[in-house]
Amino acid sequence: MQIRTAVLDDEPLAVELLSDYVEKTDHLTLVEASTDVYKVLKMVQQNEIDLLLLDIQMPELTGIQFMKIIGDSCRVIITTAYTEYALDGYEFNVVDYLLKPISYERFTKAIKKLDQPLAGKAGSTPQKPDHIFIKSDYKLVRIPLADILYIESLRDYIAIHTTTAPQKIMSLESLRNMESLLPAAEFMRVHKSYIVAMQKISFVERNRVVINEQYIPIGESYQAKFFSVINKS
Repeated sequence: MQIRTAVLDDEPLAVELLSDYVEKTDHLTLVEASTDVYKVLKMVQQNEIDLLLLDIQMPELTGIQFMKIIGDSCRVIITTAYTEYALDGYEFNVVDYLLKPISYERFTKAIKKLDQPLAGKAGSTPQKPDHIFIKSDYKLVRIPLADILYIESLRDYIAIHTTTAPQKIMSLESLRNMESLLPAAEFMRVHKSYIVAMQKISFVERNRVVINEQYIPIGESYQAKFFSVINKS
C-alpha cells in the first residue's frame, strides 16, 4: 500500500532534499512538496495526505500550530534544526523527530516507525471531523460544522453564514473547494452559488430552500439530486 506523502518546509533546499528521499523510498508516493502552509493544510483537510514531513519554524504558521489544527488527520514526522521542540512534538504522537541535516539512513529509520500504531490508539478508527479551518483576513478561523447554515459564492470570495458569528465569514476560496472539504452526508450543493447544511433547512418551497428565513434557489441542474435525497430522508 502506497503512503501519500507531503513535504512542508519554508526552506526550498530542505523541500528538495526530503522530496528526493521520499521518491526513492518504497511505499512512499510524493503528492506535494511545498513551502505553502495553507496549500498543504487544505490537502490535509481534504484527506489527500497520509504522512506529512513537517518543519517547525515557519513564518506564517509554526509546525506546532499546524499540528494543533490538523489533530490526527495524518501521521507527522517533524523535520527541524531545533532540539527544543522535541517534547512538544511527541505530545502530538509524531512518528519521529528528525534533526537537520537529515541523512537518508536516518530518514529510513523514521519511515520504518510508521508500522507502529499511534500511542494509545491501537485498533481505533479515525474520528469524524467536526470542524474546518478557513483562511479569512490573514487568520485561520475555526468553524464547527454544526454552526454552518449555508455558504454563498460572491465572485472571487465565499461567504459562510453561521448560527454563531454576528457577521458572515469571508474567504478567498472557491465553492468547489468548500464542497470537497465538507461531508457530503451533511452538506449539499443546490445551486452554482450555494451550498446548504441539510439539517438547517426549515422547509422547501417552489424550488427554493429556506434556512434561517433566507430563501435559497435550487438550480435546475441540482434539483434531481436534491429532491432524491430529500425524498429518502
